[in-house]
Amino acid sequence: MRGSVYSVPTSKVLLSTTSVFPEASTSAFELASDLGYDGVELMVGVDTLSTDIGSVAKLADYHGVPVHSVHAPTLLVTQSTWGSDSWDKLRRSGEAVKQLGGNVVVVHPPFRWQREYGAGFVEGVKKLNAESDVIYAVENMYPWRTPGRHFQAYLPGWDPTPYDYDHLTLDLSHASTSQRQSMDLIHAWGDRLAHVHLTDGRGSFKDEHLMPGEGDQSAWEVLEHLAETGYEGHIVLEVSSRRAKSRHEREELLGEALANIRKAMDAGLARRR
Repeated sequence: MRGSVYSVPTSKVLLSTTSVFPEASTSAFELASDLGYDGVELMVGVDTLSTDIGSVAKLADYHGVPVHSVHAPTLLVTQSTWGSDSWDKLRRSGEAVKQLGGNVVVVHPPFRWQREYGAGFVEGVKKLNAESDVIYAVENMYPWRTPGRHFQAYLPGWDPTPYDYDHLTLDLSHASTSQRQSMDLIHAWGDRLAHVHLTDGRGSFKDEHLMPGEGDQSAWEVLEHLAETGYEGHIVLEVSSRRAKSRHEREELLGEALANIRKAMDAGLARRR
């Protein structure tokens, strides 16, 4: 039909509140607004504000920056956030993201010492997904490594591929630390891929969270592939910007990353058309 436009779904590009550290979560909303990100992913527990969902909602409204996803407080450094009951943390994260108008909760697998939680984790996450319209997406992790050995730190395992999870989060830095390639995980997961933490790494013992394109994960090719193949989940820039010596320098780093993300996605979409 004359005048019709072939419409291709596009992913929302979000800024993780961890990407502005050591600045507070408030800075993430300010920078996301100034730079033109589509929204924010809230990491619960990184500062006091992030645990007060009512205050976060007011901040999002003030800056006109929606919260599309929430990272549950399941990190080693957030174990005491929102109590000690792991299932309650996940349910509360689901309630928080719904209150904020989002739809994704990012979940880390249990630590090895959380035996009871770990024993029922796969079934429990599946139940949460079945009972809610929120997407609980389990994130790929990595073995803890030293020069002499690997340590299994997660239950039932750091690699979610063989387990019966409905939705998965791909973290490119974690893939690098585990000495995997993100593109291989994308192919292995298929339509279980629901969420992406865009970052990078060089395969070291540390979880580096480099800027995309600075490591070994072919980050821009990954983005192009996702856009070309019709991926509609969120793309979240989750990086370390601690090398920035000022707010202005941090803003430049995050702004350049956003421009490159959109360029790569546009290239993938062009091939799809």
